[in-house]
Amino acid sequence: MKKRVELLAPAGNFEKLEMAFHYGADAVFLGGKEFSLRAGGHNFDREELVEAVKYAHARDKKVWVALNIIPHNDEMDALPEYVQFLEKTAGVDGVIVADLGILEIVKENSNLHISASTQASNTNWRSVKMWQEMGASRVVLAREVSLENIKEIRAHVPDIEIEVFIHGALCMSVSGRCLLSNYMIGRDANRGDCAQSCRWQYNVMEEDNNGDKQPVYSEDDPTHIFNSKDLCTIEFIDQILDAGVDSLKIEGRMKGIYYVATAVKVYREAVNRYYEGNFKYSEKWLKELETMSHRKYTSGFYFNKPNSDSQNYNNRNSYSQSHKLVAKVAEKLSENEYILEVRNKIFTGEELEVASNNGQPKIIVLPEMEITKKRITSMVTDANPNSVVRVKIDADINRLDMIRRVLPEAE
Repeated sequence: MKKRVELLAPAGNFEKLEMAFHYGADAVFLGGKEFSLRAGGHNFDREELVEAVKYAHARDKKVWVALNIIPHNDEMDALPEYVQFLEKTAGVDGVIVADLGILEIVKENSNLHISASTQASNTNWRSVKMWQEMGASRVVLAREVSLENIKEIRAHVPDIEIEVFIHGALCMSVSGRCLLSNYMIGRDANRGDCAQSCRWQYNVMEEDNNGDKQPVYSEDDPTHIFNSKDLCTIEFIDQILDAGVDSLKIEGRMKGIYYVATAVKVYREAVNRYYEGNFKYSEKWLKELETMSHRKYTSGFYFNKPNSDSQNYNNRNSYSQSHKLVAKVAEKLSENEYILEVRNKIFTGEELEVASNNGQPKIIVLPEMEITKKRITSMVTDANPNSVVRVKIDADINRLDMIRRVLPEAE
């Protein structure tokens, strides 16, 4: 029987981890407070890491921890103890590294599964083989690798796990090794603090032989260095699976719970369909991925090098989405009574959709809500973000289901 691929989701905090597993992820990748390449994320302190692994393992899921910063000398002394904590106390399933010095420290201080990060820029089979010989069990290929390249790498190095990105943001620089943000405002992309300066609007000037400067305009006026569209592979995910990869990675530790849940749910359904032997692309998958905030989609490098059509030129309206998350079902009290955590303002009488971890969205009409403020419980007709309300809804809804609003332009 063919080994099933791992569906790997981002977990920027515990809530996102919980949503990722509920909606079908096999594993999550996350960062600790130390040595992780997402400085702006919540990340997990040591106590939270221990709890995250317990939660995952109780559900037969896995946790990979990112140790993928490009470190300097003053950070190396603290690494051995942290690696030992990850293995012996937290019990994580493996670590993701980009630096050879960190690789050596992990090998010296643990028996952890090691993944070579996409930051290591692996684009050919010899590089992959070298990482294997140095102790890596898995290589996360660079995003700049085509489908044909993946097949060749698999053919030359058949006994190493291969992980590829299937959804999320794309970077203008090979494997994210960029100095633009650091140069512009002192925020280092290789330290997890990228300001995405490539996506800003610029006025470009050209200097002629006489020293005169003339403005350079793009067709739509603002000039961009590289404001890439987002990667989306749902239309050809079967071809990626045919190539023999071991893990499908969804980018986005900084994204919200609706993004994580929706992306995982769609790709979970597609992967399941593949292994059932009756895979056929469904347009509803792409429509569902378009419900969440995203830049327009591109196939990235999978079939050819990105061209001018792979960029978003209008930075003022770079993102689009057809739906907005308004609440999460925090608790099911009885057959028709629920506790909702409100994320965007909701109103009695409005028609909303409930998105669960299986099946099609359900239409509901929001009833009057019960809310408690300063020990006084009252019925209300609207509820603001960050409030918690009790509602009675005659529909089959479950804990962690998401309630969303169709945006006017999507109707």
